[in-house]
Amino acid sequence: MKTWRELRRFPLAVQLLLVNQLGVNTGFYLLVPYLATHLTENLGLSAALVGIVLGVRNLSQQGLFLIGGSASDRLGARGVIIAGCALRTLGFALFALGDDLPVLLAASVLSGLAGALFNPAVRTYLAQEADTRRAEAFALFQVFATAGALIGPLLGSALLLVGFRASALTAAGIFALLTVAQALVLPARKATPHGSTVLADWREVLGNRAFLAFALAMAGLFTLENQLYLLLPAGARQATGWDGAAGLVLLVATLAGLTFQLRLTRALAPRGDRVRWIATGLGLMALAFLPPALVADVSGAPDGPADAALRVLPVLLGALLLHLGVMVAQPFVLELIPGFGRPELTGTRFGIFYAVSGVAAALGNAAVGWAMDTGERGGAGWLPWAGCALCGLASALGVARLRRRGSLPTTPKPAVPVAA
Repeated sequence: MKTWRELRRFPLAVQLLLVNQLGVNTGFYLLVPYLATHLTENLGLSAALVGIVLGVRNLSQQGLFLIGGSASDRLGARGVIIAGCALRTLGFALFALGDDLPVLLAASVLSGLAGALFNPAVRTYLAQEADTRRAEAFALFQVFATAGALIGPLLGSALLLVGFRASALTAAGIFALLTVAQALVLPARKATPHGSTVLADWREVLGNRAFLAFALAMAGLFTLENQLYLLLPAGARQATGWDGAAGLVLLVATLAGLTFQLRLTRALAPRGDRVRWIATGLGLMALAFLPPALVADVSGAPDGPADAALRVLPVLLGALLLHLGVMVAQPFVLELIPGFGRPELTGTRFGIFYAVSGVAAALGNAAVGWAMDTGERGGAGWLPWAGCALCGLASALGVARLRRRGSLPTTPKPAVPVAA
């Protein structure tokens, strides 16, 4: 109830965008976690083809963030958000109705392009509308995103009892409703006239060395956050010998996010500059990988439920610390991005930020996977955990150094020009 009361304190546009994110994540996680199983078991595709279909979706999204960000600046974020949700509706409907590889590839491209459009656009619009309360708005944004990530898989697993097509059509229906709601309710904001070309905008943002250094440092945040779905679930399964233990990791992170995110951001915002809390959050994320390392080399099956519980506790503590670090850092990261340059290029900065961080995080995840395989073969189960801890520490030190050099904005600037 408190979350809903906080929601009503924001303008109608912000309220809609936050509820929109609940729907976006519900629809996304209702379908995507089960897509690979559908492609292999229902459609009989080989593992290589499944990898291509899923890879095309990721590549379409990561590679086109810059397009979505620039479109938000030049055409207005509202129209880009609506277009993105409409494309996601079409893409998910094609997953439900198409069995041929060309149709599946088209669905992947449309779904990825949709994310590339509305992800930077939503954050741009939110930054513009929330103004001086951006940190709180982005904290609530994370709360609603987390709730959607919890509801989506639960709803998806229930719909799979009917069939994958029912799940995909439901997801498409959610995005269709969001598209209509945004078209009817989301206020239009006049796009700021640009005297330069798109390429000139990109050169301006890419020429900001402090911004690029900050985006690269944040690759540690995204890499480590992704371990909630890779390394930590694997550690929980290894510690207990039970596949269901992986779900406990996500449950701990989800409950922590829903309970503490807004309270934490509101408590930290008046105390010290934002960059200090970003570095602190990254430090907590680095620390999170030390407790699971203690049980990484424990071999053999647990000696009963009590032994399994003792083994998994360090992993769950790691999951809690990791998500705590994310909760501390992420709202302030998103709040800081508009302050790196001209307000007219807020969308472009968000697009480049997610493109740079996404590519770097993908490389980081590949390194974690290599460390997991190498550690398993060499009897060094601690290796991936130590690598993640060093990654978080390096990111924290990188942000701290940028802060000492005075390269980062400390006071949030307006996300739109005063004249607008």
